[in-house]
Amino acid sequence: MKFIIQRDRLVQSVQDVMKAVTSRTTIPILTGIKIVATTDGVTLTGSDSDISIESFIPREENGDEIVEIKQTGAIVLQAKFFSEIVKKLPTETVEMEVLNHLQTVIRYGKSEFNLNGLDAEEYPHLPQIEENNKFHMENDLLKAMIRQTVFAVSTSETRPILTGVNWKIENNELTCIATDSHRLAMRKAKIETENNESYNVVIPGKSLNELSKIIDDSNELIDIVITENQVLFKAKHLLFFSRLLEGNYPDTSRLIPSESKTNVTVKAKEFLHAIDRASLLAREGRNNVVKLSTVEAGIIEISSNTPEVGKVIEEIQTQSIEGEELKISFSAKYMMDALKALEGTDIKISFTGAMRPFLIGPLHDESILQLILPVRTY
Repeated sequence: MKFIIQRDRLVQSVQDVMKAVTSRTTIPILTGIKIVATTDGVTLTGSDSDISIESFIPREENGDEIVEIKQTGAIVLQAKFFSEIVKKLPTETVEMEVLNHLQTVIRYGKSEFNLNGLDAEEYPHLPQIEENNKFHMENDLLKAMIRQTVFAVSTSETRPILTGVNWKIENNELTCIATDSHRLAMRKAKIETENNESYNVVIPGKSLNELSKIIDDSNELIDIVITENQVLFKAKHLLFFSRLLEGNYPDTSRLIPSESKTNVTVKAKEFLHAIDRASLLAREGRNNVVKLSTVEAGIIEISSNTPEVGKVIEEIQTQSIEGEELKISFSAKYMMDALKALEGTDIKISFTGAMRPFLIGPLHDESILQLILPVRTY
């Protein structure tokens, strides 16, 4: 194998596939990146057997030559060393050549690195996915839907299914739901499926986090293919495979209250900053809890009290308060996470009592919803 490649394109592809490579793997060859040169271009692959990422660098694009292929072939190189080397190379182009016994030379200018490679034949094959049923959505919408839900997945392995985001597709609508049983995040969007298929799968939160780092904020379309145990996201020169979590996701619709006793409308930014300030004193000891009370006409009070540190009380003028008086305590972190995920300047918070889950959402937008369970304080 021998080729000369633009360094910037190589660095970008290496960074993308590195997101799937881990040092904690039982299959030693997976600590490497597989590099395949064909007459069409160069393909890099990284995998940890849960996530696999393939990045293709075409021989030419828009009339510019990106790779000059001198000899086709394949090699696996230690990801840690290879990624560091290409990142630090000073030249605009890099030459790579595999000599006998898998010795690989990386040349730049008059200098060179020699790395010991591994046999690419031994690298596990990527899942073969039949693309019978696929749908697509815009990159920026996919990124937003991940950002607005993935933070609420569980980090505990006691219920593995909750470490993923539930994707449900029905009647050309995608619903993403994440919960760690103390809070829930939901986002819906209209999408186009080819044959009006329906799906109900759970994608690991870790996979979605890595995917959202790789895709850009454009309105280009990304194809999504769901099979029995894999999902494939297919962008322009990128394939991102992830295994699906096994098991049934709990029915979360029961958690979402249908009526409310107290409704508060408030400016999201102002509310977020007040919670942030109150949480400064809530971090010690008792689990980061702040209190919200309705005080009088249109005013809510946010407070936090940690005996050994001090207390803070802050009043906020709301746009409206309807319904019963209320005192409720909740995790400041959960509330701040939820508020950061919302895309509205005005938000509505619907309470159904001091010990019941409450809902937060933009004032005139039903497609996004956050739910938080309150904290008991005695």
